[in-house]
Amino acid sequence: METQDIISVVTVLFIVGMIWLRTRVLYTREVRGVLKLQRAGKVYFAAVAAVLVLGWLLAPLIGRLAWPEANVTPLLMRVIWFLATYYIFIAVHRVLKAKGVEVYKIAT
Repeated sequence: METQDIISVVTVLFIVGMIWLRTRVLYTREVRGVLKLQRAGKVYFAAVAAVLVLGWLLAPLIGRLAWPEANVTPLLMRVIWFLATYYIFIAVHRVLKAKGVEVYKIAT
């Protein structure tokens, strides 16, 4: 595995961790207790994983297509995609909360 791939893997793990942490923190502010991932939460995190995998595959290609004369590295494009995923899923979570869809629920 190349150094750029290792950096990308670490970045993906960091982004997934930040999405998970941010989502849990928002629920623990409202209630205390053990939180259980709901069906919507499973779909939410599956979508996060799918978008990140898609970014791993497509981001370098998009970079070459968008800037053919520039020397855009796959690492740069992947990191941009991963960071964009983080911010997009903040908005997705806010929409879910506004519609009353819970990602986590207190386990009883």
